Amino acid sequence: MTSLLERIPMLRHASSYTVVAGLAIVWIVFEVLNDNYLSPRNLSNLLLQIAVLGTLAIGMVFVLVLGEIDLSVGAIAGVSAAVLAIFITQLLVPAWLAILVAIAAGAAIGLLQGLIITGAGIPSFILTLAGLLVWQGVQLALIGDNGQIPLRDPFIRSIASSYAVPAVGWVLAVVATIGFAGSRLLRRRRRLAHGLTTQSARSEVVTVAVVAVAVLAVTWILNSYFGIPWVFVLVLLLLLAGSVVMSSTTFGRHIIAIGGNKEAARRAGINVKGTTISVFVIISAIAALAGIIEASRQFSASNSLGGGTLQLNAIAAAVIGGTSLFGGRGKLYHALLGALVVGSVQNGLDLLGQPAAIKNIATGIILVIAVSIDAIGRRRRLARGASD
Repeated sequence: MTSLLERIPMLRHASSYTVVAGLAIVWIVFEVLNDNYLSPRNLSNLLLQIAVLGTLAIGMVFVLVLGEIDLSVGAIAGVSAAVLAIFITQLLVPAWLAILVAIAAGAAIGLLQGLIITGAGIPSFILTLAGLLVWQGVQLALIGDNGQIPLRDPFIRSIASSYAVPAVGWVLAVVATIGFAGSRLLRRRRRLAHGLTTQSARSEVVTVAVVAVAVLAVTWILNSYFGIPWVFVLVLLLLLAGSVVMSSTTFGRHIIAIGGNKEAARRAGINVKGTTISVFVIISAIAALAGIIEASRQFSASNSLGGGTLQLNAIAAAVIGGTSLFGGRGKLYHALLGALVVGSVQNGLDLLGQPAAIKNIATGIILVIAVSIDAIGRRRRLARGASD
């Protein structure tokens, strides 16, 4: 089986091109099975449905690239949503302040877990698994016997239920396209200035053109319904900020170096403990943001928020997108691509009336394929390194 997969060029690496091709196949199959699948209404719903998953998956890329894992993000999202609800409904603070407090609460949990992981030397898998149980208990205690705390604040409710008007949507699309083209140009100039290999100018133009067409097409489709969901814009802004941190800062390079070889990074003078703690603070703060988004979608903070397979789906989305489970390799946009794959499959099965069991089986199969591709690619890179 391994030799067969190794002979397939597209499967040598879990690249974004492979994921996009897989996503296209998923969309075509479900459109054939249900002609409402690619309707503007369903595509808009799909973006709303993956907002929470995509947010968590972006945070998960940070910790996976570091070579660690966090199984507690769903519970942290639930606790943060509960804190948000309590501050708004019981303490009557403004929505913006409650949001800041909820994100700070999530960051504090990440700080605590990061300190224990680095201080006691406990594997992140074990510590965050324990954290999953602890924070779920805290969530239940905060929510109380009613099982949920309704949120009636108009701003909070609008986070996941408001849309950009068509004119603003077109402006956002044009800005996004220009920004992408500019980033590709700057990247190309930096690589050439340092004598590094880069794509040909023609390939760069084709890449920008394909992205521009895709962005404008999506904008046109969404504008034919209610418009671009603001929560999806929020996810894209988070993606942009995280990508800058990972690719253009010393901190981001340290994360990649630690994930590639922790001992070598330590000997090179990188503060491994400090970086690890910071990453767990970041992912927990992002989990808190995901909890706020989900509370906005539900119009309440409930005992079920953040539960189920949410954190496992976040890991699956990051890995399916191309982030390595072995650390040292992954990009933030991989998370969004993976979330689109997971969300598209689950959305399509929902339209076909399939039960949750089938959705879990399908997601698991896709994850196994993605991890297999990642493992094969890693073995090939190690083999090439050994032969050089």
